[in-house]
Amino acid sequence: MSFSERELLARIIKCEAGGEGENGMKAVATVIINRVNVPNGEYQRIGQGSIRKVIGQKGQFDCMYSVLAGRPNPQTIWANPPEQIHYDIADWAIAGNKMLTVGYCLWYFNPFQPTCPQIFPRNGSGSFANKVGLHCFYLPTKLYYST
Repeated sequence: MSFSERELLARIIKCEAGGEGENGMKAVATVIINRVNVPNGEYQRIGQGSIRKVIGQKGQFDCMYSVLAGRPNPQTIWANPPEQIHYDIADWAIAGNKMLTVGYCLWYFNPFQPTCPQIFPRNGSGSFANKVGLHCFYLPTKLYYST
């Protein structure tokens, strides 16, 4: 049985940001839904309105891999069932809500240091917008729109 898009979103929220509090989880959900709905660029071609396609895109979310760097990954969407808060945030995001401090960001990551790089990913397609919890969030640059 495959998971519904709501279930997938709740699971990825828990796995990617479960320890970041409600704001951190809403920020991650905002980015995922932004990728689903972006009108152009790489994510528009890949996601085409599908949470499943967005989170399944190769190399994007560690929680989608059972093995990372040759080692078992205990933190996957399959190993960590969501709780009610994760479903509530998934419903909130699917309904079109956004965390305003994240806006239209398309990327986030935890740099495991106090400051955020100004550019992410390395190709320069994202520019630093805000930090929520331990994650840095990035808005698309003009370069993104040519990807």
